Amino acid sequence: MQGLVLLPVLLCATYHIALSATNVTVADGLLDNGNFEQAPNASNMKGTVVVGRYAIPGWVNEGFVEYIKSGQKQGDMLLVVPEGAYAVRLGNEASIKQEIKVVKGMYYSITFSAARTCAQEERLNVTVAPDSGVMPIQTVYSSSGWDNYAWAFKTQSDAVMLIIHNPGVEEDPACGPLIDAVAIKALYPPRPTNKNIMKNGGFEEGPYIFPNTPWGVLIPPNIEDDNSPLPAWVVESLKAVKYIDSAHYFVPQGRRAVELVGGKESAIAQITRTIVGKTYRLSFSVGDANNSCAGSLVVEAFAGKATLKVPYESKGTGGFKRAALRFVAVSNRTRIMFLSTFYTMRSDDFSSLCGPVVDDVKLLSIRNP
Repeated sequence: MQGLVLLPVLLCATYHIALSATNVTVADGLLDNGNFEQAPNASNMKGTVVVGRYAIPGWVNEGFVEYIKSGQKQGDMLLVVPEGAYAVRLGNEASIKQEIKVVKGMYYSITFSAARTCAQEERLNVTVAPDSGVMPIQTVYSSSGWDNYAWAFKTQSDAVMLIIHNPGVEEDPACGPLIDAVAIKALYPPRPTNKNIMKNGGFEEGPYIFPNTPWGVLIPPNIEDDNSPLPAWVVESLKAVKYIDSAHYFVPQGRRAVELVGGKESAIAQITRTIVGKTYRLSFSVGDANNSCAGSLVVEAFAGKATLKVPYESKGTGGFKRAALRFVAVSNRTRIMFLSTFYTMRSDDFSSLCGPVVDDVKLLSIRNP
């Protein structure tokens, strides 16, 4: 009888602890005032310059930080804000930071919108100690002037400090990047299954995509990020790849895919377990994202020493085809990689990079090849 009495009490206690933990940890989506729509008090403003470390609700700012309204002019340049009506600009050595409640030992990705203003080689240093990465933002992938970036980290405690810092030193302290719409998403390491040796082959697990920004999310090269925002995959190139969703693009399978937007400088790779001497079949989809990326697109696939070029004649209106590469494993670990052969620009916008879409990557061993 004692066991019967104690069991509900224990269940209630366990449930209460879990509920409490849920309440204190951050949910997927915008951070506290992540879109900067909650403005500083007028007493904390000197023109566009924010005065006081705690002036912007939800954030702590250091250095020359400006609060920018959409449509504001700087000389002959019109400053555009991607989400809502307000953003912040980080001047020389300026930063914004926010403490976030997280689950210790988990992986998270940060997604944020950024645009450069008057400096040519603007960069952003994103830090969640001990992880840190410098994101080059001088290459603009969309004609709007804004791009969304993702960066990932692994937690070492149940509270972390996110810091976004402009390390630039310009003659004009106002020549710094604009920041808007900062969000977070928990990442769950995918596992292989009996139907697919590849992990996250459909790219369904990845960074947060803002529901109202049709630009996708740029995933930086792995030299900038030790923890990939695209679980199981790394960007093994000098340029970023674009993570896209079915709400704004054509996606061959599921809700997410990857667009290779930087030619041969835009590549994704994954190392999988294989058995030496066994034959495997790597299959995948190649297509276009329905974003006016028209013309001759080519995806190159690599599986160890085996290669395959897959041409795709794109009309830029969405579509895909399947391709497959057979190979015999020569190692117990095989590197699978995809890249785009050519640089391509959108036919309706010659200032926006685009490329072929890769999706639904599957790897299986063949018993009787």
